[in-house]
Amino acid sequence: MPTPASKVQIKRWLWRWRGVLLAIPAATAITIGIREAGLFQGLELFAYDQVLQGRPREPIDRRVAIVSITDADLRRFGTTSLSDGVYATAIERLKAMGPRAIGLDIYRDLPQNPGHDRLVQVFKNTPYLIAIAKVHGTMAADRVAPPPALVGTDRVASNDFVADLDGKVRRAFISAVDPNHPDQQIYGLGLYLALLYLDRDGIGPEEVPQEPGAFRLKRAVFRRLHSNDGGYIRTNDSGNQLLLNYRGPRNSFEMASISDLVDGKLPANWARDRVILIGNVSESGRDFFATPYSGGLLDVPDRMFGVEIHAHFVSEVISAAKEGRPLITSWSEPIEWLWIGLWATVGSTLAWLLRLPDSRWWLVAWGVGGSVGSIGLLLAVCQVAMIQGVWIPLVPPLVSLVSGAAAVAIYLAQTAGQIRNTFGRYLNSEVVSNLLENPEGLKMGGERRKITILTSDLRGFTATAEREPPEKVIEIINLYLEAMADAIVSFQGTIDEFMGDGILVLFGAPTARPDDGKRAIACAVTMQQAMAGVNERLVALGYQPLEMGIGINTGEVVVGNIGSYKRAKYGVVGAQVNLTYRIESYTIGGQILITESALAEAGGTDYVQVAGTREVTPKGVPQAITIYSVGGVDAPYHLQLTQQQEDYRELDMPLSLTAQSLDGKDVSDRQWSVMLVALSERGGELQVKSLAADQPLWKPLTNLKLSLSAAALPDTLTPSLENREMYVKVLAVGDRPDRCLVQFTGRSPDLTHWLQSLYDCAKTDPVAASAID
Repeated sequence: MPTPASKVQIKRWLWRWRGVLLAIPAATAITIGIREAGLFQGLELFAYDQVLQGRPREPIDRRVAIVSITDADLRRFGTTSLSDGVYATAIERLKAMGPRAIGLDIYRDLPQNPGHDRLVQVFKNTPYLIAIAKVHGTMAADRVAPPPALVGTDRVASNDFVADLDGKVRRAFISAVDPNHPDQQIYGLGLYLALLYLDRDGIGPEEVPQEPGAFRLKRAVFRRLHSNDGGYIRTNDSGNQLLLNYRGPRNSFEMASISDLVDGKLPANWARDRVILIGNVSESGRDFFATPYSGGLLDVPDRMFGVEIHAHFVSEVISAAKEGRPLITSWSEPIEWLWIGLWATVGSTLAWLLRLPDSRWWLVAWGVGGSVGSIGLLLAVCQVAMIQGVWIPLVPPLVSLVSGAAAVAIYLAQTAGQIRNTFGRYLNSEVVSNLLENPEGLKMGGERRKITILTSDLRGFTATAEREPPEKVIEIINLYLEAMADAIVSFQGTIDEFMGDGILVLFGAPTARPDDGKRAIACAVTMQQAMAGVNERLVALGYQPLEMGIGINTGEVVVGNIGSYKRAKYGVVGAQVNLTYRIESYTIGGQILITESALAEAGGTDYVQVAGTREVTPKGVPQAITIYSVGGVDAPYHLQLTQQQEDYRELDMPLSLTAQSLDGKDVSDRQWSVMLVALSERGGELQVKSLAADQPLWKPLTNLKLSLSAAALPDTLTPSLENREMYVKVLAVGDRPDRCLVQFTGRSPDLTHWLQSLYDCAKTDPVAASAID
């Protein structure tokens, strides 16, 4: 039984190769379906011809020779058709040379005087002389009878050929049904002559057990062709057919003209121990056929004479029986299907590996090299197999190779939407489109552009993250970011980055719009409004409510693809980005602060409702700048922030605390003794116990760390560090120089509940302040 670990490994492997595993059966099934429909047959036969021509040229088979009847011979005898007397003379001269078999590939169903009686005698007196008859034809007029002298004997053979739809002869008849005797078979001329030759060597046909129709000649087994063998699909396989294994193109056998034979010009032993075929090779005789060697795609067809085709068949049978020269065979259909599936695997794997190239050079090398190499390997395998006599399909595997790659491409195209959606969880959809559809989208580098930048951050979330387990922290963050992302997307902002509980949003990149500034501020207001719903869900889940501050700035930055071709991100760099973070750091929970440039970009106070202003000098900025607190925006969005007025209540017993200022994340070593003299729901009022003249009170927006002594805590609170520390931001200095108003930015839940109870018990104080004056 597989272990859980092995199951995981298998599942990962299946997912890693999912595109290939889906493409292979699809491409294989489609290719086989098209093949079974017969649509590849013409191309497959053409490919068969090419690999047949690609074999090494074989030497002339001296065991077979041809007595040719040329146009010159016809002129020599002064006729368009030679008389029976000429043939009688030719055969008698051949008999004197001692051939093993003679095949007369000339119809002699009618007398052609002079010399008919002599030819009849030659027929009767030459037992190894084989005449022909045409036995195939839809009507009797299409058939040609044998010479009358040989009717009823076993010395008649069929000279029929099987032409494919393109007119080429690739098959020959081993035997065919005798039309005059349907229960009898008549040999094909080539086989009959070969059997006569082999008989002198003691080689004769033997039955092959459990293979009806097959026979053995010493070293070779002859099996009939079936309708779906090789590249054929439902071809006519009537009779007993065999694929012709040509030795080569025309002139593969020795030829002598019938004039030279009749005139006694041939050597006395020229025909000894040979098979001699007598046939017409004249242009006027028109006894020629197209064969696999009749030319390539752009060559002029070079047809082969019928007597030559018979000679090839004779040679094929003799060579197979005596030397083991291979007959052309093919695989069974199941093996061919596996072969097609193999190349679908190759094509889909190549395409699948190309989807994540390490570099452009790898893409070119693997794509071009892999494709060319695969096709070259397929051609080489088919060529080597044909040399060995095996007809392996070429076109269907080639199609399945391409189909496998295409199936992967289709799969990737169909999942493009899913990829975009997944990608869009990390990048804005406009960035995705820019990367995937723009030719320059993946180019490394950037461009200067004026954009509006929005940053947000949660107040006091670090302490929450330290208290809660990581799983709970992620749950809180995801709930918060989901709501914020919905608001940002609704205003067409580009989420450039999630940084823990912080968000960096761009308006104007990658797509710039004339209202980027307006949408940025409206988006910020909507984000703050959305915090109410977020806190409702958090409280329902048992968590503390959260507060968020937002800073917005407009300026010129560099935007583009940052990194390398192996790993990059769409980002933004520049001093204006840093300034935006500084502005955001001045905010308290629920507040939006914007720069003067952002206000101007949005249309000024005609659009933005300003709730307050303040002069600040951010780090890295040489002079003070004005920032604005946003209270809402006007048309077309009409959004308002809830302005919460703080109700400060004096404490009967002020709390003694130690205060330390914060510079970023660093806590100052300098300490102040302070008292918390008043509380509101979100903050309080601090009084410095002793303030020297040269020790001014903190400026507004200063962050402080306040520490309680363990003795100051009530018994209901554990004296842990988180219950003794809280963080505040200075809002404003009060009427008295030793006092200032602060707002809490971080405190533990237990400390929050205790301070709330103190507030509930305190009397109302007339002191009240807004966030920023």
